[in-house]
Amino acid sequence: MAVKVKSREVLQSITAYPLGKSILDIQKELGLPMVRNMSEIENVFGCSPLVKEQLKKSLNQLFHYPDGSSANLTLKLSEFLGVDQNQLFIGNGSDEIIRLLLRAFLNHREEAIMADITFPRYRTNVAIEGGVPILVPLESGVHNLSAMYDAINRKTKMVFVCNPNNPTGTIVPKSDLIAFIDKVPENILIILDEAYYEYATSEEYLQSISLLEKYHNLVILRTFSKVYGLAGLRVGYGIMNSFITSELTKVKEVFNVNQLGQTAAVVALDDQGFREDCIRQNEEGKAFLEKALHSLGFSYFPTQSNFMMIHVNIDGNELAEALLNKGIIVKSGKPLGYPESIRVTISSMDDNRHFIEALKMAVKECVQP
Repeated sequence: MAVKVKSREVLQSITAYPLGKSILDIQKELGLPMVRNMSEIENVFGCSPLVKEQLKKSLNQLFHYPDGSSANLTLKLSEFLGVDQNQLFIGNGSDEIIRLLLRAFLNHREEAIMADITFPRYRTNVAIEGGVPILVPLESGVHNLSAMYDAINRKTKMVFVCNPNNPTGTIVPKSDLIAFIDKVPENILIILDEAYYEYATSEEYLQSISLLEKYHNLVILRTFSKVYGLAGLRVGYGIMNSFITSELTKVKEVFNVNQLGQTAAVVALDDQGFREDCIRQNEEGKAFLEKALHSLGFSYFPTQSNFMMIHVNIDGNELAEALLNKGIIVKSGKPLGYPESIRVTISSMDDNRHFIEALKMAVKECVQP
């Protein structure tokens, strides 16, 4: 029997986030002894051993509600980053903070400016909250800040800059970004999504926290899901003016960040050696892939993250399927806005080598008449 209740009109133009099959399902379906997942932008080296040990000790406390203020983590981050505690907001991943910013600050039909090819949840959540997403094309895979500034009008409430950008891995030169921040009217929120901050090693990458004192409309988002390897526990944080944190507190769920996630994040900050080792291995993997791809004649966006958008001049869906049949999962660039590209997570050296060998064979299969 058909359901007669109608959902909100805005949902008619929104599709659910596509979730892929599990590795176990893929192995069974294709009869593969092993599958290497290089499609999800995760830290393939896991999380700190210290985190695992502490979580074991915390299992007897699960009957307690989590601390709704995330006090221990807020204090730890305050000391680690050198900011006041009231400048920090802890979220269920930085995704939640994006939703809460929209809930707290975006009125009906107000506009939010963003790149056309970037983290897709900006656009989706703006629409769900009744706002209007304004999409500005990237330029060679990089945010076109000049065009984004030109898009500002009296309806503009916020601007999103994903830096490094997902899915291209590119950064905006720091001088350009500072000049942009300086020009944007102070009544418009500037949201710098720095989920991949720790992987950016270029001298051209902006160290943004020092700008908060001057620009009260600046919001910086970071996460424990990437380099700290805690994606399964969903912990993100924002650094911003204390007025903004107070407004977000009004619209958040009371117990928005789970107990184990808070505990793990505190311990992860204590193990900076693990973080540095992950960054080092990522740099080594990136250098290997860049050299191998260059020798094969493939181009790619210069990445400052733990993934690469590789241009293969072949239908991205077709190549991703060919790689899947060889036990390598990658993300087709087609749904991401680059139809003849694939996005690949920089992984362990063993996985990186297997990917290159599988890529050579898959390309030959795809170009055969």
